[in-house]
Amino acid sequence: MRSTKRMTFTTAAVAGALALSLSACGGNDETSGSDAGADAAPSPAAVIATLSGESTEVTLNADFVAGLTSLKVAPGTVGTATLDAATGTLSFPITGGNATYYTPGTVDPYVQGIINHDGSGLSLTAGGTKVELTNFDVDPGKSMLFGDVSANGTEVVQNAPLFFLDGTTLEPLKTENGKPVLEGTQVKLTKAAADLLNQTYKIDALKENTLVGVAKITLAGS
Repeated sequence: MRSTKRMTFTTAAVAGALALSLSACGGNDETSGSDAGADAAPSPAAVIATLSGESTEVTLNADFVAGLTSLKVAPGTVGTATLDAATGTLSFPITGGNATYYTPGTVDPYVQGIINHDGSGLSLTAGGTKVELTNFDVDPGKSMLFGDVSANGTEVVQNAPLFFLDGTTLEPLKTENGKPVLEGTQVKLTKAAADLLNQTYKIDALKENTLVGVAKITLAGS
């Protein structure tokens, strides 16, 4: 498994090729089984200590796709990723990590862990320039998707903050075919990613927080 050290875009990189508390209120009496003033941590509603499969799907926003088309930038897939052209849904297989879900309101953030997607990604091609965003790590605690970036086969940066994950639209945890599903998070461009793509394609149309699509994460493991 590759290093999870986080790296931000540098100016050179961009130019070069571019995130019940149960209160034991002891009072003056003796307490039993806990220390006075201590809070018991809430129990998670679901835990997958070792992720072994399933996928993160992103249904692309129609305006984002139209914007790319107007700029003559074509989205595609890398490695094991797939694109359903009929629905505009990208799918990235989950290859490892872990996930813990708490009842909303008991813990902040209430979704924690790291979800790896090694060997797949998204490509963006315009003219003779092809940018590949790959090896995604979803960090729900930081509301961020990190990934590696290359341009025309040359590595630009690793583990860069590519997409902000806006969980304010996340639906309550549900199950499909016995597997936990997290659906509804909006995927948005970070400033770093927008700046990189703008400089690569010599445009200024892509902005921070541009809505890319809506995510559905289906988890499998133990």
